[in-house]
Amino acid sequence: MTTYFNVGKIVNTHGIKGEVKIVRITDFDDRFTPGQRLFLFKKGSNQPEIVTIKSHRQHKGFDMVMFEEYNNINDVELFKEGMLRITEAYQTPLEEDAYYYHEILGCEVSTSEGRVLGEIKEILSPGANDVWVVKQTGKKDILIPYIEDVVKEVDVNNKRVTIEPMEGLLPDED
Repeated sequence: MTTYFNVGKIVNTHGIKGEVKIVRITDFDDRFTPGQRLFLFKKGSNQPEIVTIKSHRQHKGFDMVMFEEYNNINDVELFKEGMLRITEAYQTPLEEDAYYYHEILGCEVSTSEGRVLGEIKEILSPGANDVWVVKQTGKKDILIPYIEDVVKEVDVNNKRVTIEPMEGLLPDED
């Protein structure tokens, strides 16, 4: 069975020539370069269709893409809410201490003293470094910056992350 990884969600069409508006779910800019092939999963479908990027541009925080196979708004209208994915074979090798989103999401986070904080439910990319959103049971989410001073150990095989919180990072510390 093939495993697929999300790289973008089609949120709308743009213009009449078949361009689609995508919310990016990847750090890799090369995912949307012309010639790149992606697997398109239409909303409600488990059967992918292979599409090839014809053109790419950025517009108001979105990735705007046209596919070689389609050149009309009527052809791409059905792609709304569809997911663009890659297979494991297309994943880019990572540098040391770098991780794919799917490896980090779902990891349990605890402090170096053993206090379990919760599970990583989302990754934000606001600027210089990623921020991991940790869901706590019955409490507000915690934002953990992915920086060397805070994140001390990442064990993707056992889905565990150990942090050394900076002063003021954690609410209601004991």
